[in-house]
Amino acid sequence: MRDQIILASGSPFRRKLLEDAGVTFQVVRPELDERALEAPLANSGAGPEDIAAVLAEAKAVAVSEAHPGAFVIGSDQTLSLADEVFHKPKDMEGARRHLLRLSGRTHHLNSAVVIVRNGETIWRHVAVAAMTMRDLDPGFVGRYLSAVGNDALSSVGAYQVEGRGIQLFQKIEGDYFTIVGLPLLPLLSELRSLGAIDG
Repeated sequence: MRDQIILASGSPFRRKLLEDAGVTFQVVRPELDERALEAPLANSGAGPEDIAAVLAEAKAVAVSEAHPGAFVIGSDQTLSLADEVFHKPKDMEGARRHLLRLSGRTHHLNSAVVIVRNGETIWRHVAVAAMTMRDLDPGFVGRYLSAVGNDALSSVGAYQVEGRGIQLFQKIEGDYFTIVGLPLLPLLSELRSLGAIDG
């Protein structure tokens, strides 16, 4: 019998990616205050990729402690514009400010994934996608937010490229899985190497 695989994430997007790939797993949502964990990292000069990796690891370790022997997958994503790290907007006004700030510029989505077993990190990976938004007219931003509603509040950039959010972009460099927040191909490769899924 194979060892259990657990996804330490409440993200419906990550869950769907693994389900669609045919992986058998359970979801256990970690109970962590991500902003409290992130604050000392930002103050220490950690970059957005490092922050994503530390948060992914913290999620997986927290769940791993209660599930000995299981392969626990933790994942996190940060959005960075130069040296600035963005968080999910709290309200529609915050989403509007995010989009106008990103308008006409290239930002990066830094997606980290780790595998933890028995409280120890046995593998980690960070992938980065470069996202160039077109110049957005404030009127268009208002119409876009009206159309997508609260979905704009569920991601750091106030968009989902798998839906209407794709209309915000001029150019994207990076794979779909990195953008959605789970670098799936390297993760599946590592799960095969560990014997956790069929090779």
